[in-house]
Amino acid sequence: MVNPTQLAPIAPGERIATLDVLRGFALGGILLMNMESFVGPVLGASTGVDPQLTGANRIADGLIYFFVQGKFFTLFSLLFGMGFAMMVQRAAAAGRPFAGLYWRRSLALLGIGLVHALLVWSGDVLVTYALLSIPLLAFRDVPTRWLAWLGVAFYLAAPAMLLGLGFLSLWVPGWDQIMARGGQEVAGLLEDQRQAYGSGSYADAVVQRVRDFGVVLSNLMVIGAMVFGMFLIGAAFLRSGAIQRPGLHPRLYQWLRWGVLPAGLLVMLASLLIQPSMAFTVFDLRTGLAQSLALVAGALMCLGYLAWVMRALEQPVWHHWLGWLAPAGRMALTNYLVQSVVCTLVFYGYGLGFFEHLPRFWQIPFALGLFAVQVLYSQWWLERFRFGPAEWLWRSLTYMRLQPMRLQAT
Repeated sequence: MVNPTQLAPIAPGERIATLDVLRGFALGGILLMNMESFVGPVLGASTGVDPQLTGANRIADGLIYFFVQGKFFTLFSLLFGMGFAMMVQRAAAAGRPFAGLYWRRSLALLGIGLVHALLVWSGDVLVTYALLSIPLLAFRDVPTRWLAWLGVAFYLAAPAMLLGLGFLSLWVPGWDQIMARGGQEVAGLLEDQRQAYGSGSYADAVVQRVRDFGVVLSNLMVIGAMVFGMFLIGAAFLRSGAIQRPGLHPRLYQWLRWGVLPAGLLVMLASLLIQPSMAFTVFDLRTGLAQSLALVAGALMCLGYLAWVMRALEQPVWHHWLGWLAPAGRMALTNYLVQSVVCTLVFYGYGLGFFEHLPRFWQIPFALGLFAVQVLYSQWWLERFRFGPAEWLWRSLTYMRLQPMRLQAT
């Protein structure tokens, strides 16, 4: 018998189905974004549109950069903040303690993220989420309006830092030489990734992942500001009731669809026109401006995407088809990890060895095909089990007891 004073995982019937659909939608976009980092060096995916590509490959690279990269990562961060707010609301409504459980949840996610980052794929985002989820606890009692504005402020700190670095290039003596030396180090790291992941053994890849992990932590100030800002905006979004009762917020969604999304597209277009490709050895005002605009566009476009998915869910036909994404969203952690395992085994040297052999154009159907399999498998799995395997592990560690897995046990 469950103690009524203890928190327990959300039962399937208590879930907000819209959140699961949105998670599934974001998960598909994240795979499209990450494909370039699976097929080639992880650092190679952070340089904008590859100027060496031509024809269909260049078009595919440009479309992914414009519409996907930086948009679904922020959307998933937004959804993480919504999940946090929902947990706080459930705990408050039941009059149950929350902080201790939340600490265990964050530490469990950190452990899963470290295993993923060091043993599977160095493009991991779970460690960042876990680390930033801990200070999020301090904001649980902040009024909703303030939470939203604080989120905007945190997020804008990231593009402000990049723009500030761009202005430093005008004033710091020897800036070009400094950036050239730094760029050479990054280029060397990229070549090390190419060797370790493309033709090295599994042990070589693990050693390289440890090195890559240090780079990830060094970038946490910029990435962390973005992620934490989206956490807060997502928490404010759910607290407002806009996800649970979208029909009560028509003006908000109209503004997001017809104002925010077009603004994001224009800002992204400006970034692309200013500088479509980034070089490791150069960071000047033009680069800083282009990158900062791309970050702003990422937030605006992800909010617009969310609003259009919410609008589609109001239409019976689209509601039916988008509903297929919900099981994948319920198993988002498992599916995210499986994407890394499958893709590294296909592309890395210790697997099938197709590293840098899949053209950019064909990465899109590969990602869509893999995600389609995950959607179908998630449906099959959740007809039999309460959680995905990774979700079961995460919940068992969080609640410090093995959770019932089969549906018959509920």
